[in-house]
Amino acid sequence: MTASQVFVGLSLILALAVACQVVAAKVGVPAIIVLLPVGFAAGALVPSVDPDKLLGTAFEPLVSLAVAVILFDGGLDLVLDDLSGHSGVVVRRLLVLGIPITWGGAALFAGLLFGMSMQTAVMLGAILIVSGPTVMGPILDAAAPGRRLGVILTHEGTTIDPIGALIGVVTYQILITHHAHSVARGLFGFAGRIAVGLVGAAVGLSVLWFLLKKVRLTGVLAAEAILATVLTTAGLCDALAPDTGLVAAIAMGMVIANVSGADVPEDRRQLKTIVQLTIGLLFIAISATITPASLKGAVLPSIALVVLLVIVVRPVVALVATWRTDLSPQERIFVGAMHPRGIIAASTAASFAPPLVAAGLGGADKLLPGTFLVIVGTAAAYGLGAAPLTRALGLGDSPSESGVPDGPGGA
Repeated sequence: MTASQVFVGLSLILALAVACQVVAAKVGVPAIIVLLPVGFAAGALVPSVDPDKLLGTAFEPLVSLAVAVILFDGGLDLVLDDLSGHSGVVVRRLLVLGIPITWGGAALFAGLLFGMSMQTAVMLGAILIVSGPTVMGPILDAAAPGRRLGVILTHEGTTIDPIGALIGVVTYQILITHHAHSVARGLFGFAGRIAVGLVGAAVGLSVLWFLLKKVRLTGVLAAEAILATVLTTAGLCDALAPDTGLVAAIAMGMVIANVSGADVPEDRRQLKTIVQLTIGLLFIAISATITPASLKGAVLPSIALVVLLVIVVRPVVALVATWRTDLSPQERIFVGAMHPRGIIAASTAASFAPPLVAAGLGGADKLLPGTFLVIVGTAAAYGLGAAPLTRALGLGDSPSESGVPDGPGGA
């Protein structure tokens, strides 16, 4: 690409990322509903918007670093003291039991609807495990279903992202190795990646402690130091093992949120601004990699998959997670009506789909467009339906009373 084409591509991605979020805020819908279709259209109409051509091999690492910043910010909202009593029970069940149920259900239905090979369907199921603060936060802010539901769903949506990303990495490696003991090795690899991320988080937190407590950085310098430390830690972890930077980033955020004396500067506006812009850039860039031709034969199966995920898989997860807890029937219904997919699903699919297509796995060409359409479909279903459902169930609080942690706005 020429320098002029690069300037045009980067400028358009930036302009569209901000414009879509402005439009979504004015209309009152989650920005992801606007960002993904606009990014897809831009990629189809303007060749210079294609991030693979703009950034080449740097695109995937940049996506990983950007997601790490988003998860760090999400981790800052995860106060463990909020998970007392049955709220903590529900969150643990949503993770321990909900992940395999979601994975299995998504894989089963994807295989039937898309005609994929079993391996590809399992990969798509792994990709669709995740939810995330980029889409959950704005939906909860708008719906205001009450503090307890906000805490439960915020904790689930944020913590499930790095777990789901690592499951995706391990699943991908199992699929491409074809080793007789690949499953056992994959499980050890998963545990090892968690360990790498946690060790990286410990080192990063030590650096932050030194900068904030000993060097006594404050204000803008403190915000810069925090951002640089998170990015450096995540980048070095990812250099050792894929997606371990996401574990490190969210672990750093959670420790800072929960350890007395480890506070970030009270004013998080700088970080929130960066996160907001990053979300827009990521969704525009990733959706621009999807071609109109790749959607052929994927639209109707994806719509059917969205319907099954919304009315079958998620309600089953909620039923299991809330069984014999003190959540009211209305609260259980709301938990069963809330599992949108976000940026982690998009970035994971964008990373793994091309090599699996090259490897010749049956139906691998439907991984990226299928994920793209599921993200749009679930974001639309949950984003547009959450507020009316809150009112119908009598769960509504005003935003000031709900106590929902402020998530990254607009996506």
